[in-house]
Amino acid sequence: MSYEKVEWAKELTIGINQTTKAIEHGLIEEVFLAKDADRRLIQKIALLCKEKGVPVNFVDSMKRLGKACGIQVGAAACAIKKSG
Repeated sequence: MSYEKVEWAKELTIGINQTTKAIEHGLIEEVFLAKDADRRLIQKIALLCKEKGVPVNFVDSMKRLGKACGIQVGAAACAIKKSG
């Protein structure tokens, strides 16, 4: 279900840095993190999400998450931006 949610999202942030900045600015509705990504990087985002009250979904594969985002490489993190 999570990959499909990413595929159908109207607006995404992709990657650790963009996702982190968007969470800090309160622009994010929901975050997706790949379990096979660097643990330190995704833990930082997971903690930030907890602080900000943003729901986090863990998916199995960076490769599949990247594909769901419409990019040719793996993605450790992505997020659906709030609409409006």
